[in-house]
Amino acid sequence: MSLPNDYLQYPQRSYGMDHDRYSWSMLENRKPVTWPDGKLLALWVNVNLQYYPLNQQGVPFAVPGGMTMPYPDLRHYSLRDYGNRVGLFRILKALDANNITASFAVNSRLLQRIPYLAGLLRERGDDILGHGVHMDALHYGGQSEAEESSQIVECVSVLRDLTGQPVDGWLSPVRSESENTPDLLAENGVRYFSDWVNDDMPYEFSTSSKPLIAMPLSNEIEDRFVIVNNQHSEASWAQQVEDAAAFLLDEAHRSGGRILSLNIHPWLLGQPHRIQFFEAVLSTLAANPAVWSAAPSTILDTWASQQS
Repeated sequence: MSLPNDYLQYPQRSYGMDHDRYSWSMLENRKPVTWPDGKLLALWVNVNLQYYPLNQQGVPFAVPGGMTMPYPDLRHYSLRDYGNRVGLFRILKALDANNITASFAVNSRLLQRIPYLAGLLRERGDDILGHGVHMDALHYGGQSEAEESSQIVECVSVLRDLTGQPVDGWLSPVRSESENTPDLLAENGVRYFSDWVNDDMPYEFSTSSKPLIAMPLSNEIEDRFVIVNNQHSEASWAQQVEDAAAFLLDEAHRSGGRILSLNIHPWLLGQPHRIQFFEAVLSTLAANPAVWSAAPSTILDTWASQQS
């Protein structure tokens, strides 16, 4: 049976891309980027501070990392809570000991429930990314635009109020989006987002109002993806991060600055039997004179200043 003549004829049919959200380009052909002081590799560490409701609804799907047992699933609920009560402080200690700058992707409901964390983040002054209302308030295809808009407004307004930060970055819960998410983010003053994992460097992303910047936040070396999804050991996670750093440093020597982004979860790496691997990774990266630790907003500004 032959295909109809109009099978490959549609409005966004074009060379490279089949949509108009961003321009197609190959990384190796882009203008090289130079980081401050001749550094080759920008290090971005993002810490997820999340609230998983005990009575999750799972609309339109059960949240990865959420409750899996019949209500009340106290084992998984309290393990996630462990990250915000105990694990986080081990993570902060490791970051500060190595002079590593971090950002925090935060569920707004968490700071409303635990005001102490809001004060801690306000005092630190690190970049805050909107991370949705909570981990069961998903953004998804088929969701009404009004409902999603209210979720984004609630998240960024609460975080801005409680932390005093601009909250101009975004990471959707489980990186799930609708077709309206980028447009709604831009309308609410978000400057960059990290849901898409299709690049190693920032790129401009079109919306209905003003451009966003897609900032690369690796899913492949995220702690939860490696340790929980792929069921690799903590030592294997650390080795994969160091392998990625070595490769990107070598590539940067030839093609200009690169970004190593680590997305981590305190309930996972903040455990007593895992924190040593996080500490070791930070120590190795901090000791490398070619590595530049910076906030995502600083990395973005440096990149953007060289794009004209």
